[in-house]
Amino acid sequence: MEPEHGDSNMLLFLPDDVFAIVSRFLSPRDVCNLCLCCRSLNALVASEKLWLSQCDVLSIVPHKDLVEWRKGVSSYKALCRFLLSVQPLIGIWVHQNPELGNVVYVMPGFVSVVGCRIIPQELGPLGIEEGPILWASVFEVISDFDGSMMFFLHGRDKEVNYVCPGSVRPIDKSCNVLLLEVEPVGCKSVTALLQSKSFPQHSGEETSRKVCRSNSDVSSSQRVVGNGDGVVSFGKLAFSDRRKLLEVTTSQVRLRVPEKMVGPLFPGLRDDEENFQKDLVLLWERRHFLDQMYKLGSGRIDDFKTSTQENVGPVQIELGDVRASFGCSRSISNPLPEEDGNTQCIKRRGIKGYVWNGIKQMLGRSNSVNGSHSVSKKIISSGEIRQARLQEFLRSSDTMRLTLKATTIKLSSYRAWPNMHDSRFALYKLPLRVPREDHEYAGLWGGTFGWPPGKPSEDKPSKALFFLLLSYEEFQGQQLLIATKILEGTHYVLHPNGSAMFIANINDPSSEPFPWDTDADSVPVVVKHAFMGEGIASGYGFRYPGSKPGSLFVLQNGILAFIWKESRAVLTLHKLNLQDLLKKGERVHCLPPVTNFSYLTKSYSNVFAGFPSSSNCLSSSRDGKY
Repeated sequence: MEPEHGDSNMLLFLPDDVFAIVSRFLSPRDVCNLCLCCRSLNALVASEKLWLSQCDVLSIVPHKDLVEWRKGVSSYKALCRFLLSVQPLIGIWVHQNPELGNVVYVMPGFVSVVGCRIIPQELGPLGIEEGPILWASVFEVISDFDGSMMFFLHGRDKEVNYVCPGSVRPIDKSCNVLLLEVEPVGCKSVTALLQSKSFPQHSGEETSRKVCRSNSDVSSSQRVVGNGDGVVSFGKLAFSDRRKLLEVTTSQVRLRVPEKMVGPLFPGLRDDEENFQKDLVLLWERRHFLDQMYKLGSGRIDDFKTSTQENVGPVQIELGDVRASFGCSRSISNPLPEEDGNTQCIKRRGIKGYVWNGIKQMLGRSNSVNGSHSVSKKIISSGEIRQARLQEFLRSSDTMRLTLKATTIKLSSYRAWPNMHDSRFALYKLPLRVPREDHEYAGLWGGTFGWPPGKPSEDKPSKALFFLLLSYEEFQGQQLLIATKILEGTHYVLHPNGSAMFIANINDPSSEPFPWDTDADSVPVVVKHAFMGEGIASGYGFRYPGSKPGSLFVLQNGILAFIWKESRAVLTLHKLNLQDLLKKGERVHCLPPVTNFSYLTKSYSNVFAGFPSSSNCLSSSRDGKY
């Protein structure tokens, strides 16, 4: 029974605008809980103004953009659902291989978030603020009409642009790792099989036992590698198996993007309203096109049809395609061990069989599998364990799909740089903390060597771009400012990712004078602060470089300059608004899909700028923003 008087009734008399303002002090969960109080509040909470206010509080996109985004979803409540889901993705993600690149910035797109790789590059005389930053798309997560998420992995192969649709696992709020995986879509449906005519002679319980036999009737070597519940996760597979599964999956689900639909991923800056409106038209067309592609393909590989599966999307694995993927030359029959007795009727030919036989060929193993489950008493080799893991993974479902998994794992770190796995198709989030009042220099900075900042010289018409993450750390009672390198724009890497380009002691003022009196515009240089520090130097090898003394200068125009005392080399830095830089930047061609997510091959050369599929991407002339 509803109370006649009370706090809930007082809320009902508030105008919608006032109630929306009050709701800004509530979390979306609290707003939803109001629905449980009474029917009147339930209707009030459905207010569009209230949920617009909730979207605005999240501060992911400006208010004007929220109004435009609303046209692509059913309500502001659905939009809020999407924004809350993708909020943990926004930020800087990295991988240590190669040393030059793999910096991916996830930012708002258009009713979406987009992962953009910063290309290692050199800057011309215009510098960071005016020169176009080169970037390539990696993936995007688009909001469906109801606020759910649609995932697309981007890639380019043989001069053709593709998107690979897939799913997004529920995102941890504190996620620090993004994993690209292949995921079984559920288990074989026991209920569906019970309802079919395949098992008229069995009871439900008896049939359920027989259907599950393929997962439970396992050899000793297979039981050894189980993770406790009899299911082998994608992450437990060997690196070569994971890579092959990803390559086969993306090659089958990928959808060609026509040139006319390779439009912008986000609108440009609003300072040019005419071009901004043109971008919106292209964005709406592209979003509608991707939505149709996703709904038709569903991001899944469906490899068979049965009486219980009638509606299968157009993205299917064909035997010829799989043969081409693995170089198979002969017919592939049921690859899984045959079950004795009545369970032989459950045999099917699916992606598990095709992939399993292909990988066995790749490993030099026999195509035929002994139907007997006899267990050898010999010691199980690592190859047999790998085979068992892969077999169990492939038999766990009849349908596979590409998946983006944002999760939280325990990571150790050295200063601000996480210690990463070399063999994971993963990106690791950099911890960008909300700066405190006494941490005014924390955040992302970009810069080049030389003075004046960005000015070319006769021998160097352009200068390498560096991205540094500045963070604070307490050490023996002293406050240190650490500049961690995350991107280097040289052709061949000089400093390892995660290394400290310089460390300044905020509690130790420097008496060194600044070497120059004016900047590039002949404006007098004013030094606000100067601190003692150490800068990176060779001496202990590439991975463990040495250091030499220097000073960090804070200039009045917001520039930081670190000067090595002995060599007089100077590294100048500007605080970056990476989102605005990318909106003014230039998009270039990306790598093939799996490689495009995280380039795992150790390399000290600029692989992103020199990849065959993007050999012309660094030309000075723009092909147009897309």
